[in-house]
Amino acid sequence: MRIAVASGKGGTGKTTVATSVVAELAARGEKVAYVDCDVEAPNGHIFLKPSISERRVVSVPVPLVDDERCTGCGACAEACQYNALACLGDRVLTFPEICHGCGACSLVCPQCAVSEGPRPVGWVETGSAGAATFIQGKLDVGEAMATPVVRAAKRAMPDGGCVILDAPPGTSCPVVETLRCADFVLLVTDPTPFGFNDMRLATGVTRKLGIPAGVVINRCDVGDVGLREYCHREDLPVYVEIPDRREVAEAYATGTLPGNILAEYAAMVERLTDSIVKTMAERGVR
Repeated sequence: MRIAVASGKGGTGKTTVATSVVAELAARGEKVAYVDCDVEAPNGHIFLKPSISERRVVSVPVPLVDDERCTGCGACAEACQYNALACLGDRVLTFPEICHGCGACSLVCPQCAVSEGPRPVGWVETGSAGAATFIQGKLDVGEAMATPVVRAAKRAMPDGGCVILDAPPGTSCPVVETLRCADFVLLVTDPTPFGFNDMRLATGVTRKLGIPAGVVINRCDVGDVGLREYCHREDLPVYVEIPDRREVAEAYATGTLPGNILAEYAAMVERLTDSIVKTMAERGVR
């Protein structure tokens, strides 16, 4: 089964919950993999402390123009929907940083003057964190498009067992790419006005993709009851409510899973994991 852990905004405790569930499943002897798809700011390694065994560069195809064959007809620039090429007189300028690698320019060139070459945009690291498989993508500094690195990290997923996908915050393209293969989405939020608003946006994405979702309410003793009423109205099961505790923040700040030092938190993670497994079993996902 593939479980995506997502949130409408950053700072809700998404990665803490995701890595805690991974650690709980591994402790139960389950085959589990953690995939950090928050490639602009991956931080699951802080909690799982993996041993990295392999690192692979992620590249995207960008246009290469053969000036000797190019006639400056402008067909390639006209076909590009992202303005990654511009024709000035008889010369074609390329802007690799905004190229989406669709290949349209090479297909429409009547002189076959446009080919494609790789441009590195990040990398994917794989290894192990105890009994769990660990995978994380990292986007190079200054790069604008995270989706190719997210896609590469997902390609490294093992076929069997349980996969926990730690999604980026928000509702943009990298989030959608992360959720595409998920059987279930766990939305981590808090009952603040910002958390409530952004969780509704994230719920809209899961509904659009047709993926069932459940909710974890973090820092449940702040904010108001509007979030709970929304979850009830929208038939979103709330699996656990985690209270705001200084000890959790202290554990987080030192890269320690809260369940390792707080029995209360460990019990909540156990209940959450039981709920996820039960939900997946009911849906026929093993």
